[in-house]
Amino acid sequence: MKVAIAGRANVGKSTLFNRLVGKRLAIVDDTPGVTRDRREAEARLQDLTFTLVDTAGFEGADPGTLEDRMWQQMNRAMDEADVYLFVVDARAGVTPLDEQLANDVRRRGKPVVLIANKAEGRAGDMMSLEAYSLGLGDPIAFSAEHGEGMSDLRHALVDAFAEVATPLPEAEEDDHDRPISVAILGRPNVGKSTLLNKIIGEDRMLTGPEAGLTRDSITVEFSHGDRHFRLVDTAGLRRRARVVEALERASTGDTIRAMKYAEAAIVVLDATMPFEKQDLTILDLVAREGRALVIAFNKWDLVPTPDESIRAAREAASRLIPQAAGIRVVPVSALSGRGIDRLMDTVTEAVDRWSTRISTGRLNRWLEMATQRHAPPAVSGRRIKIRYMTQAKSRPPTFIAFCSRPDALPDAYKRYLINSLREQFEMPGVPIRLLLRKGDNPYA
Repeated sequence: MKVAIAGRANVGKSTLFNRLVGKRLAIVDDTPGVTRDRREAEARLQDLTFTLVDTAGFEGADPGTLEDRMWQQMNRAMDEADVYLFVVDARAGVTPLDEQLANDVRRRGKPVVLIANKAEGRAGDMMSLEAYSLGLGDPIAFSAEHGEGMSDLRHALVDAFAEVATPLPEAEEDDHDRPISVAILGRPNVGKSTLLNKIIGEDRMLTGPEAGLTRDSITVEFSHGDRHFRLVDTAGLRRRARVVEALERASTGDTIRAMKYAEAAIVVLDATMPFEKQDLTILDLVAREGRALVIAFNKWDLVPTPDESIRAAREAASRLIPQAAGIRVVPVSALSGRGIDRLMDTVTEAVDRWSTRISTGRLNRWLEMATQRHAPPAVSGRRIKIRYMTQAKSRPPTFIAFCSRPDALPDAYKRYLINSLREQFEMPGVPIRLLLRKGDNPYA
């Protein structure tokens, strides 16, 4: 079952969403209109499991405005849902906006569970009585903040599910391919949400000329060829000094979490203003976190000299991001869809290289050739010996080298080994980690 939360702004929809999902996924703030895009997650209420959709608050708006685009996103969520949780603020009482939205919900003809939120304590039942006037059935006195009314909500959902229950479809063949989690990152207003919409082929994310539209990190499932992806659209990352509002700090934290839990990252750059200082900061952050990395050069249709620009971009990427040398740069246009298939193919290749496993035998044959070509330096008159290397893990590729004096090995020689590894085993653009350990002394 898919359950959509509907209601006007600031009645506690995102708090209810977090309560039922069991995690603080949606950003919650006293400011009205924090939620803009619809967010989906698996929710559990006692013995019930269902897909829950958080939506933007209904505020009424003129056509073409940001609020109108938010309402259209809410409309799509309600079209796809089986059951509605209609939330009103019991403290504020029923407002004309509540009545207007209730009329729209009633016309849709789907089961509705009416929740009078913020009805804490003994006076809760009295505060919720006014919600009867909406004509959506018996209201549930509820407190999303404190978890009151959960059992009543469970019983109401059971009855609502029974109204729309359909036979389960036949089980499809089991697909062993686990979705690849990909975070879409970048500065504000470089076209991240527009790019995600074009990739999946629908207006899933709220877009527009206004900077900072996306606040929550929104996850969307998508298939390309025989590979499955879990795409995460994120809020734009600005310089830390410019992030002063608590709401933007929460959005930034949400973006960083999405990047840390992703397997790959598409960093979107504005092709008309590439490699700004903030772009390099984001790329460095992803490389240090060790994620598979691809650069999407968006707004490519605005570049006057494409051939010259792409050569310069690839040269600049290798020079400015040495920790992921050879990183793939893909020119795309989120408006026209140019380069989208190539971008997803490149992401798949980057994840495959990021998951590389190299046998110990091949590694040590390479190590012997690398040290013969360029021997480790002598520090304080004593030459450092690198005896052995093995791969500790993949994703990202992590190697351990056993040497006589790990503390004395210069960083320049470590970079030589990493770059030689990347070239020999065809891992361009992959962050590689090399750890040094001192081998046991057999004569001790």
